[in-house]
Amino acid sequence: MCALVISVTMMAEDHVMAATKSQKPTAKSQETLRLSLKEAQNFAVEQNRSLMNASLAVQEAYAARWQTIASMLPQVDGSYSYSNYLGYSATMSTAMGSFNINMPNVGAVGATASIGINGQGIVGVLLNNIAIDMKKISLEQSESQLRGSVMSSYVSVLALQSISSLLDASLLNIQELERMTQNAVDAGAAEQTAADQIRVRVNTLKNSINVQKRNIELATNSLKVLLDVPAETELVLTEDIDAVLSPERVVELLGETFAIENNLNYQLLQKQLDLAKKNVAMAGWAYGPTVSLGYNYTNQQYYGEGGMRMTPPNVIQVSVRMPLWSSGKRAAGVVEKKIALEEAKNTLSETTDNLEIQYRQLCFNLTNAYETYLNEKDNIEVAQRVFASATNKYKFGASSNLELTNASNDLINAQSSYVQSILSLVNAQVELEKFLNN
Repeated sequence: MCALVISVTMMAEDHVMAATKSQKPTAKSQETLRLSLKEAQNFAVEQNRSLMNASLAVQEAYAARWQTIASMLPQVDGSYSYSNYLGYSATMSTAMGSFNINMPNVGAVGATASIGINGQGIVGVLLNNIAIDMKKISLEQSESQLRGSVMSSYVSVLALQSISSLLDASLLNIQELERMTQNAVDAGAAEQTAADQIRVRVNTLKNSINVQKRNIELATNSLKVLLDVPAETELVLTEDIDAVLSPERVVELLGETFAIENNLNYQLLQKQLDLAKKNVAMAGWAYGPTVSLGYNYTNQQYYGEGGMRMTPPNVIQVSVRMPLWSSGKRAAGVVEKKIALEEAKNTLSETTDNLEIQYRQLCFNLTNAYETYLNEKDNIEVAQRVFASATNKYKFGASSNLELTNASNDLINAQSSYVQSILSLVNAQVELEKFLNN
């Protein structure tokens, strides 16, 4: 048992030493930051303060385990004392008469070494090990959540930028129609109403472009918050929307076999069950003995004549303490922990049954989101062609203003639906990746 404690002690000490050295740098101000999706995710993980705190929580758990181990290892204390009796003499009376005993000044140096081991202390170390594992799982969950959030935000910016580019191109075309129509009005070949209706379409597109620009700014600021960079930093996203939205990745995710032991929520509940079992053992060891061994050394030095050495220089103490009666307190503690164990078992069993259902639902969500994305992508291409055709026809007088207006509205609606389908696809992919712990 002693060898086990010493081995675990050395490991704990290594982690405590590492905790004092692992200080992550904060993000530095940069004028321009060029990032791919993977680089943005890694950058956020390195700079995010919440993740730093989660990492520190793991180190904190290691330190707590070391405290538990250290409490069962030898404890050594040193002491020094000096007493000055200010010339006082003690009077002792006997059958032969009375006499005085001088009380000289005295200095004492002492050292005390002790060690105490009980079952609860050993189980406490095991509890600390489980706590460390739970902190690590929580850290992994936080990192997975952050990576998913960065991906959603990154793709949002790309999608909005893509739509903004399409709207800019459409605006140039319809502005050209406005100029041509106004020239026709000035030449008396068309009515002012036609030019005014085209102007309404121009203003509508301008408003849509302004909305998209504000949305881009909002999405970019959200990404900056996740990356923990200054507001003045310029973000340049080096990947396009087609590179990020990979059909191969969707097919790969849908083809993966669900392994429940890889799910982080399941892992965390399993550790909670282990923790409940160890708590039952901890409560049971309240009936166990505590063995203590102590050594005391004292060296007294008298300054002057007289004085009696009443304190022995070396003392060894061995004690065994056994709890006998606690009015049912310990028994109630064991019952409480056993009930908590049953609750943990029920929770794990219920979660296990629900995870399979949740997996199927997430696969359905991703399949549906991907099919919707493909449809909306096709719709926006069709709407773009219809708008271009209506524009060309209008130039040559082959289509009416109403047809052009309808084509413009259809294009704007298709663009809005396209952006929404992209966000739904990314969110569905992120949720399934987190569920599978990819």
